[in-house]
Amino acid sequence: MSPRLSSFEGLPEGVAVPAYRAQAHRPGIVHIGLGAFHKAHQAVYTDDALTAEGGDWRIIGVSLRSTAPAEELTPQNCLYTTLERGAEGTRARVIGSIAAALCLQGDREAVLRALCDPATKIVSLTVTEKGYGIDRKSGGVDIGHPAIAADLADPANPQGVAGLLVWALHQRRAAGVAPFTVLCCDNLPENGPLVRSLLIDFARRTDPELSAHISAEVAFPATMVDRITPARSDATLRLAGELTGHADAAAVECETFRQWVIEDQFPTGRPAWEAGGALFVQDVRPFEDMKLRMLNGTHSMLAYSGFLAGHKYVRDVLADPALAIMVKRHLAAAAATLGDLPGVDLDAYAEDLAKRFANPHLAHETYQIAMDGSEKMPQRIFAPAMEALRRHQPLDAFAFATAAWMRYTLGHTEDGKSYGLRDPLEAKLRPEEGSALSADRIMEHLGNVPNLIPHDLRESDEWNHAVRENLEGILRDGMPSAIARAAT
Repeated sequence: MSPRLSSFEGLPEGVAVPAYRAQAHRPGIVHIGLGAFHKAHQAVYTDDALTAEGGDWRIIGVSLRSTAPAEELTPQNCLYTTLERGAEGTRARVIGSIAAALCLQGDREAVLRALCDPATKIVSLTVTEKGYGIDRKSGGVDIGHPAIAADLADPANPQGVAGLLVWALHQRRAAGVAPFTVLCCDNLPENGPLVRSLLIDFARRTDPELSAHISAEVAFPATMVDRITPARSDATLRLAGELTGHADAAAVECETFRQWVIEDQFPTGRPAWEAGGALFVQDVRPFEDMKLRMLNGTHSMLAYSGFLAGHKYVRDVLADPALAIMVKRHLAAAAATLGDLPGVDLDAYAEDLAKRFANPHLAHETYQIAMDGSEKMPQRIFAPAMEALRRHQPLDAFAFATAAWMRYTLGHTEDGKSYGLRDPLEAKLRPEEGSALSADRIMEHLGNVPNLIPHDLRESDEWNHAVRENLEGILRDGMPSAIARAAT
């Protein structure tokens, strides 16, 4: 049996390891959402920053509910392997930037101490779109979200991300400690300002003075993050063991490409993330729109259509000639809704995305990408669709993606096999049992889900015609035939 990874001893020469002594650097970041993406992205950039310039910027990783990340990392001294997988092969790298791994449910006091520690300068977040409890219409809290409701009822005992951050900011203010910077790294439009509005509204309902303090004193830089990170499998762990000679229960795999664009707003300091290639800018929104509409929007389209066409992985979708055409069509349509982005060639970006999707070494499941559609469709598909409508551009690509998602919400494959939507609005999205499943009925049902499909789209005859035509074809002929027809 291979020894468990817990130090750099005994690692093969080809495995990259940190060029700094981890114990020489104290934690300065608390990260909430200790999942695969954080380990493949922000923690890697922080590893690069520590190598380049040092500093007390190691990370205390926190999961809100699952104990698995802490159970995997703690016996390994929080070391783990990233498997960077490109067309040319796989590179193993051991990351040392995480100092501790905690779970709020089992390590509550330690988590609260870390959030209140004056040494904590940044609290970063990857809790997925649904984890925040944001009311998309108001930009404030969704009082129907379970964590929001629980924390508003008992703010002294927070369970969710908004309640936890507001509680910690209250404690720091009371102790005369400067607030930490809140750094959202999730795929939300204008994620910094959005989380700012969320916390201000939460605090307004529990402590109006604190709400004013957050509004005036707390920084919320916006970010854009990008690195394809498939869900870990047994094959991931086996490959990590083969390349490192050690058992690694916390290994992750990802593509070689990575990108991080950050609004440069850190009043209490930050790591030298630019050493890993992070780009600091004054306005993140154009980069964010590019990524949400081109990468994420195309991902959603190919996930719903590809899954229903029987393709398990994204790489399989790109190997399907008709779907490969659909991917390129969607990328071009999304690019056409964007303005000029200095220093970015959108055609080249689209070509690079298609190559990244086709990476034969990444087992990125379409079903994984398809989850949480109600949280993703508004910014990935509906926003560019409204822009295309405003510019009098073709709607075909966005209408097809929407029709594919609508068909997916029925919860069964074309051969009758059921699947879970894995969506916070699953009960509202699914049609009632025994209801007629015509295109009009499905569109009406989903159009009545509050705060989901924008009013301008629901009221557009041109949009409704395009969606209905695509959805009717999918229902009548099946997804593979609908794809083939749309690709011609």
